[in-house]
Amino acid sequence: MTDDTRDGSSGGAPEERTSETQYQRELTSYLAGFLTPHRKDVLQRLILERTRHLTVVVEDICHAHNVSACLRSCDCFGIQDFHVIENRNRFDVAADIARGATQWLTMHRHDYSESQPDSTRACIEGLKLDGYQIVVASPHDANCELETYDIAKPTALLFGNEKEGVSPNAMQLATHIMRVPMYGFTESFNVSVAVAVCLHHLVWRMRQLDLDWQLSPVEREELLHDWVRISTGHRLNSLVKRFDQDRSAGRGPSEADFWPDWETILAVHNEHSAT
Repeated sequence: MTDDTRDGSSGGAPEERTSETQYQRELTSYLAGFLTPHRKDVLQRLILERTRHLTVVVEDICHAHNVSACLRSCDCFGIQDFHVIENRNRFDVAADIARGATQWLTMHRHDYSESQPDSTRACIEGLKLDGYQIVVASPHDANCELETYDIAKPTALLFGNEKEGVSPNAMQLATHIMRVPMYGFTESFNVSVAVAVCLHHLVWRMRQLDLDWQLSPVEREELLHDWVRISTGHRLNSLVKRFDQDRSAGRGPSEADFWPDWETILAVHNEHSAT
C-alpha cells in the first residue's frame, strides 16, 4: 500500500472531495457486508490502535529480510507509516519474514532519480515539513537516550544499513541522535532488533502520556477503506463493479446502513481503555 498524503486531504474542489468521500464511505459499507463479523470486528478494533505519531525510516538496508522484519514489528506495534530510503539498495519484501504486514501498512519509498539524487535529504526534509523530529538511532555522538527521550512530539526514527550504519548526511540532518542501551561487547543491534527495541519502549511511553496519538477521523476512514478492499481479496473487482451498477440504479446503501458506527465503537473502546 502506498500513500504519500499524511493529513488525509486530497486535491480538487470541496464539492468534489465531499462527493468522493461519500462514495468511499458507501463502498466501504457495501464491501464490509461481504466480510465475516470476526473480520469486521478485527478491522474496526485495530484501526483505533494505529498511529502516525511515530514513524520508522530505514536507509539503504542491504538485506530484504531485515527490512521485512522491521515492517512486521511496525505492524505489531501499530505504526502505520514506514519509509524506505533507496539511494543504493532497492527493497523487495521477504514474504516469509513480513508475514503479510506490508498490506496493512502505508509504505513510502524514496528512491534515487536524476531529478532527486539525494533521497535521504528529500525524505528527511519532507518529514520535517510534516512536523516530525528526526531521531537517528546510533551508538556514536548520541545526544539523547532511549529511556529518557521525550516522545511528546511526532517522531521519525531513522535506522541505517547493516554495514556502514546511518549515512553522514542523515546524521547531519537529524534533530537528535539517540543511543539504544547495550551492555555487551557488540556495539550494535541487528537493525530489525533495534527497531523492535525502540518501538517497544516508545510506543509504551506514548500510550502512557496524554497525547493525541491516534489517527484523525479522516485518516481512519481512508485507511479502513483500504483495509476493507484488501480483505475482500480476489472478489474486489467484481464487487466494486456490482456496487457501481447498483449505485447508478439508485440502490446504494442508505445512511442507516453505513459501517462502522464510529460513535458506538469509540465509546466501547474508551470504556475498555479506562479499565
